[in-house]
Amino acid sequence: MDTIEAILSRRSIRKFIQEPIPDGLIKELLKAAMNAPSARNQQPWQFIVINDRNILNEIPKIHPHSKMLTETPLAILVCGDKSLEKSEGYWVQDCSAATMNLLIAATAKGLGSVWLGIYPRDERIKGIVDILSLPDHITPLSLVALGYPAEKKQKEDRYNEERVHYNKW
Repeated sequence: MDTIEAILSRRSIRKFIQEPIPDGLIKELLKAAMNAPSARNQQPWQFIVINDRNILNEIPKIHPHSKMLTETPLAILVCGDKSLEKSEGYWVQDCSAATMNLLIAATAKGLGSVWLGIYPRDERIKGIVDILSLPDHITPLSLVALGYPAEKKQKEDRYNEERVHYNKW
């Protein structure tokens, strides 16, 4: 699948079949995430691959929109590492770009995925910090549920000419 097709085909998938994702494919997805642009090339990210069923089942207790984790084989937590920041505050944009690369790569490889927002919800941040024992300089931004899809969603044309402006409003 080419890049534009992956971008235009990507949809949030919340139903998965119980098939493990091979380690080599997980590494490919992480490489894609780590090749995202970042301010001053600071790459202020850390990733936690979660495939422990107990942890995946625990997260829905603190994140109200994460029930699909009880059936997905894997999730990847994208975190900002403030100790790696060269430009304060840009970790959010940098880690968001990494998250998007991860989602597009998953689609290109035939996986389903959904972005679960953690940051800036204090109760979600605290819950994830507690469950995963994150150190103080690490802030969880997003959690991406991944797996082979048990549902298929149609492409949508989301282009809206009314939201395009040239040179001035």
